[in-house]
Amino acid sequence: MRANERIPAVIYGRHMKPESLEVTEKDLKKLIHHSVSENVLVDLSVDGGKGTRMALVKEIQHHALTQKALHVDLLEVRADEKVTIMAPVESVGEPVGVKTGGGTLEHVLFKLKVRALPKDLPEVITVDVSNLELGKSLHIGEITPPAGVELLGDKKIPVFSVAVPLTEEQEAAALAAATVAAGGQPEMLKEKKEEGEAGAAPAPGDKAKAGDKAAAPAAAAGDKGAAEKKPAADKKK
Repeated sequence: MRANERIPAVIYGRHMKPESLEVTEKDLKKLIHHSVSENVLVDLSVDGGKGTRMALVKEIQHHALTQKALHVDLLEVRADEKVTIMAPVESVGEPVGVKTGGGTLEHVLFKLKVRALPKDLPEVITVDVSNLELGKSLHIGEITPPAGVELLGDKKIPVFSVAVPLTEEQEAAALAAATVAAGGQPEMLKEKKEEGEAGAAPAPGDKAKAGDKAAAPAAAAGDKGAAEKKPAADKKK
């Protein structure tokens, strides 16, 4: 089936038994290319069926290497029944805490659980964060959903936050903590190792060389003594 550019699929729902289908690879690629998010509502026209069937693309399985579609899961929905999905969240605007306070916008929650009729399902929920001040957070309960959409979940969970910039002491402490978490303090260990190498005893193979250097002055001193004794011997003669 896949060799003939057709993808196996299954459709299921509350009011029907699972049914196996086939979709063309060309139609699936076109559908994915034109979709803004992973939540795609489609009208299926099944060969041999009567009319069209409304379905929500729940999952598309891809090949790990080629990324080609291997299988498609479709959830049949009805126009008069609400559906629960996970919708992605995006921010709009520059927070005042970033613009004037030097803070950093943190995206805490990337998806929101929403419930709506199929026609009202949002592809993306956009949130205006322009009024978000330094050290403040925007929670689920403070977000105004699109018309006909209900936000689910704990209203106190933050979605966006503006973090206060770190001081030099806090950055140093964070760097030290990260170094310890990575397995110690490599710079200090390296410094100690270099100090140990500077004051370490020579290797066994190097003792002879060290002895040769130490013996050279002694031999020179012995020659000097011999040279001093020589004139005395001549005087005796």
